[in-house]
Amino acid sequence: MIKTLEWTDDGIRLLDQTKLPTEEVYVTCQTWEEVAEAIKKMIVRGAPAIGVAAAMGIALGARDADAGHLAELRREFEHICEEMGGTRPTAVNLFWAIRRMQEKFEQCSEMPLEKVRQELIAEAQRMYVEDLAANEAMSKHGATLLPSAGAVLTHCNAGALATVGGYGTALGVIRAAVESGKKLAVYADETRPFLQGSRLTAWELMKDGIPTTVISDNMAGALMRQGKIQAVVVGADRVAANGDVANKIGTYTVAVLAKEHGIPFYVAAPWSTVDMECPDGEHIPIEQRSAREVTHVGPTRIAPEGVRIENPAFDVTPARYVTAIITDRGIARPPYGESLKRLSETRVSV
Repeated sequence: MIKTLEWTDDGIRLLDQTKLPTEEVYVTCQTWEEVAEAIKKMIVRGAPAIGVAAAMGIALGARDADAGHLAELRREFEHICEEMGGTRPTAVNLFWAIRRMQEKFEQCSEMPLEKVRQELIAEAQRMYVEDLAANEAMSKHGATLLPSAGAVLTHCNAGALATVGGYGTALGVIRAAVESGKKLAVYADETRPFLQGSRLTAWELMKDGIPTTVISDNMAGALMRQGKIQAVVVGADRVAANGDVANKIGTYTVAVLAKEHGIPFYVAAPWSTVDMECPDGEHIPIEQRSAREVTHVGPTRIAPEGVRIENPAFDVTPARYVTAIITDRGIARPPYGESLKRLSETRVSV
């Protein structure tokens, strides 16, 4: 199993995804500030992984805080939570995780100081276990939707690397389908400008022995027209209550192309990615990233000095382009305002 992150006595151990696929390097964040920086720099990435990493970073900060009584710990704890919230604003799992840690702190407010610290660590570790279980459940639900044979297109990386490990989300659906006996191959969009598809998705699937072909982002439409793609499965960083989906920039384009060619477009995301308080995609904040991601490939400049750069990390796919939303609680279909609401009332135990 690919282990993206884990809690250790020395700190939070992360697989450095900026080094893949040429190097498999782990880094250990010994302070909460280092965890926050790792999230910003995409050493750890993917909405579910960001959420759990942030929770572990908060727990690490609380464990090591120089606080002699609860009021001091509370001040440091809230400061850490605020700073974590500014790392990757589009990924709703981040805020879900922060809220859970805040709720756990309040539940423990009558406990001795050391017990509070222990409870926060336990809560972060509980999220880790829940993420593994949610991804497995989601993958099994989604596997039923894929064809018995053919090719599936995916965009960005929504595999084990985007979660704490194990199945992953969109790639988990593909993995589970292959495990069930379906004969599937994958087309992986390279996902410019950060190349998560070519660097990460291809690396993961090749480790699993699943036939994988990397294509540049502007090839997808031509392959669809040639009948080479039978389904699309992507992940998500936030799903609004009406079924609008924020995912890596370029997802909207793929969804429009899939609609034009009559190809089902599936979104796989754990329930922690669904934001029932967000009415639609217009209310999803879109993170703007460094121009360097566009002007350079590694150390090499590929654009002229001084040119203007636009680099939104995500786009929003309207619900009308989404065939189904696959979650660990089940599969939602249009109208999403109704189906997601029903799933929100479903209680699951891990």
